[in-house]
Amino acid sequence: MDALRGPSDPPCDVFLTGMVFLDIIFTGLDSAPVRGTESWARGMGSSPGGVANMATALARLGLRTSLAAAFGDDHYGEYCWDALEQGEGIDLSLSRTVPGWHSPVTVSMAYEGERTMVSHGHDAPPLAGAAPPPYPPHARAAVASLAPGRSEEWIARAHHSGARIFADVGWDDTGRWDLASLPDLAHCEAFLPNAEEAMRYTRSDCPRAAARALADKVRYAVVTLGAEGAYAVDGGSGETAEVPAIQVSALDPTGAGDVFVAGFVTGTLAGWPLADRLAFAGLIAALSVQEFGGSLSAPGWGEVAGWWHTVREHAGQDPAALRDRYAFLEPLLPAEARPWPLRRAVPTIGFRAAPA
Repeated sequence: MDALRGPSDPPCDVFLTGMVFLDIIFTGLDSAPVRGTESWARGMGSSPGGVANMATALARLGLRTSLAAAFGDDHYGEYCWDALEQGEGIDLSLSRTVPGWHSPVTVSMAYEGERTMVSHGHDAPPLAGAAPPPYPPHARAAVASLAPGRSEEWIARAHHSGARIFADVGWDDTGRWDLASLPDLAHCEAFLPNAEEAMRYTRSDCPRAAARALADKVRYAVVTLGAEGAYAVDGGSGETAEVPAIQVSALDPTGAGDVFVAGFVTGTLAGWPLADRLAFAGLIAALSVQEFGGSLSAPGWGEVAGWWHTVREHAGQDPAALRDRYAFLEPLLPAEARPWPLRRAVPTIGFRAAPA
């Protein structure tokens, strides 16, 4: 990614803000927990979650990432701060530790390729007498999560300063599904909803038709199609692209949407063709669901290289088709590939370094 930066580019590639959770992930469950019983998991891990999933995915792809977030002044907050700043190299200079505020927590239980989550947390209180946070920084891009009826001033400021805004969206609990309720969409270059969200917002019965309708609102409308892959429309040129999903054995889908967005942002900043961006985003999302956890599962270039070296020799799908579709990766990957599939170590809170 360094070779793609110009001398006039800002020091920050991507800015994002949001709530950081401590994720505690139970793995190795044979089935969903049953009411009135105790279930034992064969594995457990912990990692920063929430907006940290996206920040980690961006950083592992080599993008200089800046995160503005509140952290609790408990052990969980200290752990999450250290994991992101020291472990992932994410810039937290715009983040803050809030005295007396406990970290939000999510417990995730993964089983049968799905997961069930329970979360608890409160919005961080404002610091008494403190000035508004000095963000966004000058950045090449920013990632925003839109919500119906909410407008965030920083998105407009980032857009007017030249940042390219990539946005996803959550479920509309109001049931109105009105694009007019997403005022910040006007500042976005790319909008990446899933098929159900896209169809509801556009009153369409086909996700591809929904993407074409959304391309009247943003430059790039990208609709994820689940097991079918993804479809995108360039509203400026009229170009369309569709890439099928890579068939993998999914362990945990947590964070896969964040990883997909991070891949599309990476390909866009690199100037790749639309179809290559879509293929890369789908690939790293597929790699992520083969691991447990959100930020834990985000792949880096080492994992991509391991997959590429493996798929050229053998794959459950058509190896020739995969080689042709992903041949653009060849000059980008490190020569030394890590073994694939790669099993990451799962960090757990509680361990301390042995005394010297």
